[in-house]
Amino acid sequence: MNKNTNVTGSEFTRLGVAPSISTALTNLKIITPTPIQRQAIPVALQGKDLVGVAQTGTGKTLAFGLPMIQRLNQVNGQGLIILPTRELAIQVDEELRKVAGKLGLKTAVLIGGTNQRPQVKALNQRPHIIVATPGRLNDLLEQKVVRLNQIKIAVLDEADRMLDMGFAPQIRKVFQHLPADRQTMLFSATLAPEIMKMATNYLKIPIRIEVAPAGTVAANLTQEIFIISKLDKVRLVDKLLEQYHGSTLVFTRTKFGAKKLARSIRDMGHTAAEIHSNRSLSQRQDAIQGFKSGKYRILVATDIASRGIDVSGIELVLNFDLPTNAEDYVHRIGRTARAGGSGHAISLATPDQRHDLRDIEKLIKKNIDISPLPPLPANRPSLAPISRDPQDFRSNRGSSRFQGRRSSNSRQSKFSSRPPRRGRPSRFSH
Repeated sequence: MNKNTNVTGSEFTRLGVAPSISTALTNLKIITPTPIQRQAIPVALQGKDLVGVAQTGTGKTLAFGLPMIQRLNQVNGQGLIILPTRELAIQVDEELRKVAGKLGLKTAVLIGGTNQRPQVKALNQRPHIIVATPGRLNDLLEQKVVRLNQIKIAVLDEADRMLDMGFAPQIRKVFQHLPADRQTMLFSATLAPEIMKMATNYLKIPIRIEVAPAGTVAANLTQEIFIISKLDKVRLVDKLLEQYHGSTLVFTRTKFGAKKLARSIRDMGHTAAEIHSNRSLSQRQDAIQGFKSGKYRILVATDIASRGIDVSGIELVLNFDLPTNAEDYVHRIGRTARAGGSGHAISLATPDQRHDLRDIEKLIKKNIDISPLPPLPANRPSLAPISRDPQDFRSNRGSSRFQGRRSSNSRQSKFSSRPPRRGRPSRFSH
């Protein structure tokens, strides 16, 4: 968010935000509304249902959080926010408490992977806002520990991700416990047909707000691709980490790959942590907090982190493996170049992944530079390839070359000693 303190806090006030909340925002140096906040807040303050679509890192939390806080401060009732992962739930709760706490509003976080006793204790204190993941919320509903009959405002955040993770049946169960007379808001970075179907089922004549088309990436984000064999990927990572010295987020497709790659990176002499579903909640929190504080320069993660990390100043996002779908590519690279900053994204693709690259370029509506490989370090134990992954069951789709045109808009590789070839070069080299 823009933190230009020369601008008065009245910008939020002009959207209908109460002076007390606007003052709290000013004290937090949150001065200028983002585009999604500017469009969604006035609608939400009127109590209307809405579908908000905006790319990651654009301030969606406050877009629904500020209207929820203001309306709950005026009427009796509770708010409910449902998110797909524990990390997102904790992150959203932390952001909301900075404002809600100033007004005396209490929150409760209901997430799996941790003892439920403190969560039950928080529920017994009648929180104004409940932030929950679908699994734990349904567990507590079945135990009759939580009741949702007082919910006045319900929010589904990262709705597309929840569908990807198979939460649709659990969300359906939750909504069976909600009163019909409520305001419902759905926020997502993409707007697939499944999202609109969900909106039809749970929202009443929603207003659609879309501040960026699906697949939009930040203006200050540059991208490039290296075509490389799977056996040489770790050696290229070693080379890249010598060139980029800032905080780096590395994505792998599996938890096995994340664990092994993190070990290899530590053997290279870098501070690194890993985050995936085999890690406990405390381990995952330590990894994220350590990454934020600089304890770990490198964080190796599966897609569990592609929407669960809000860390400013990430210099590089490195896709060690391409994601299983193009939408996740957008969310991964959205971890850098946030809130108007700049950043770079590098993806390592094998020669048989031409279809995956086509899908990504089609979604983001641009070609991505393919950079020539730099000289790679010699083999040594720390550079052993990530292989024999027990979860690596994807079929090999052949090694035909993918034809395409180089983009002139993306930044060239730091290793490129010659300009891109003209004409229509092969986009794959062995």
